[in-house]
Amino acid sequence: MTNMSYGRFFGKTTRISKEDQEFYDLKHRAAEYYRVNGVPQKFEAALNSMFFEKPDDVYGYLANYFSRLSTRPVISKLKGSKVYDGKGQLTVQTEVLCTVRNEEKRVCSAVTSSEYNLTINGSDKREDCVTAALHWIDEALSTMLRGFDPADQTAVDKLLSDFFKERFLEYQERQSRETEEKQAADPTHEPVPPPVTPGHRKAGHKGKKSNTTEKPLPPAEPRVPIIPGSMAVGSVSLAIAKAAAQLNSVPLYQHIRSLHPQQRGLGNVEMPLPMVTLLHCGKASPGKLNLMEELIVIPTAKQSVRQIVAMVLELQKEITKILNTASKTGPVLNTVSDMGAMVVGYDQPEQPLDLLTEAANNLGLTLGDDIHFAINCAAHELMDYQKGKYDIVSGSAKTPDELVDMYKNLTRRYPALIALIDPFRKKDHEQWQSLCRALRPTCHLLCDTTFRPTTALLTECTLSTPGVRGYILKQTNQTTVTDLIQVTQQLEGTVTIFGTTSGEPCCDTLSDLAVGLGVNFVKLGGLSRGERLTKYNRLISIEEELSQQGILGSREVTGFPNSLGT
Repeated sequence: MTNMSYGRFFGKTTRISKEDQEFYDLKHRAAEYYRVNGVPQKFEAALNSMFFEKPDDVYGYLANYFSRLSTRPVISKLKGSKVYDGKGQLTVQTEVLCTVRNEEKRVCSAVTSSEYNLTINGSDKREDCVTAALHWIDEALSTMLRGFDPADQTAVDKLLSDFFKERFLEYQERQSRETEEKQAADPTHEPVPPPVTPGHRKAGHKGKKSNTTEKPLPPAEPRVPIIPGSMAVGSVSLAIAKAAAQLNSVPLYQHIRSLHPQQRGLGNVEMPLPMVTLLHCGKASPGKLNLMEELIVIPTAKQSVRQIVAMVLELQKEITKILNTASKTGPVLNTVSDMGAMVVGYDQPEQPLDLLTEAANNLGLTLGDDIHFAINCAAHELMDYQKGKYDIVSGSAKTPDELVDMYKNLTRRYPALIALIDPFRKKDHEQWQSLCRALRPTCHLLCDTTFRPTTALLTECTLSTPGVRGYILKQTNQTTVTDLIQVTQQLEGTVTIFGTTSGEPCCDTLSDLAVGLGVNFVKLGGLSRGERLTKYNRLISIEEELSQQGILGSREVTGFPNSLGT
């Protein structure tokens, strides 16, 4: 090979020794072979643009290049750490380290939403749960997942789910053993008699007989036990999904779509419609009204995410102006709920709805056309089991049947009210059915899966709550990315809403999950806390990115304003 041919290969002409001449001849033949047999031309271009002073430089370049072609990155280690969520509560962060080109590198980290209630045996055990989760991540899971391909989400999540099931069985056995030991230590202990159902008298009770017999009240739905350490499962699953997306240089939502059979291969991407929490009038508010945990704005499908955020911010300003004008004690101090909504105190359910109506009219917005709204009733938190009634307004409780009538009156008076979330406890099946028959198709009933983990929906033969039009899904505790994909598949034909908890990290991953899963709506809370705005900003960014690429799909909302389906 002449000096001139060497110059053409590297773009330079230089004098070299005989030993180097033989080396470069060999390198040139190898490069030509791989170029002819299908190795990308950028390999030759890269070599042509470089001059290696030492043979070791070429060897290193070739080693790195071909290792990238032949060996995929694999998980080398997981590392857990304690972090704080938006409420200042402890939660779990998982870091993923992978072997990339024969080197261990930190790829990414992920934080899951912290469960609002980590009560175990009547006491708050959040720190114990977090500590156990870190032990799972650093020890067992890090060892078990070493060598796994981050892109193989199904295999990773199966291992995580199987690991959790084993820990769950161990937890049950331990609880059973402790119960038996307590009974053995105190054989004279008498079991507590079951509570008397409201409306029924004990046998032998003397006094005036009642002419009416109230319906038996179904018992409280038992809480699914929270296994210390379970937060590790969801955190690891999400972190590995993020690692796979980053290693493949694609956005997380695109990676999730590639894993989802119903989303994979679809050309355009439809953005979920945001359901924005505007007001909080629940039990923590200063008024007597307990019913409205969240008053939620549902915009029209034709608006972009940026337009929706701007509109709701204007509504917030107008509501503040109205409250300040009506206040006799000076400007109203805007208290913000954990969900990022304005806290207002009222005594009747009509009052916050009238406030929203007035604010919308002042801004020239037409309720029922430009915007609609929903109420998150959170009725499971309002049941007084001694009375057998819902404590809707302090001092004015209602039976389940009376609550049905109240909801009917509200929807008749406010036609823009198109959804009720958890209007009853899950076990009040008769009332769910009755209300569903009375309200459809103008208003739909939605169910929050908070009290039943998302994974529970996978094991049920049918969705047990009758009359439910849609479900709010969340990624917490032991819920894996694969669980979310399977649940959205199972819920095809119903309304799917991806929601947040009250303890959200300041992370935008949830927005990517919502887009990747292809849900109809996303419920991120209000517009008054950093951990909330981070997610809305990410939605705006994704939508604009899709628009620039020409693959932003139009939201298919049939028969709006009945945007929750027919």
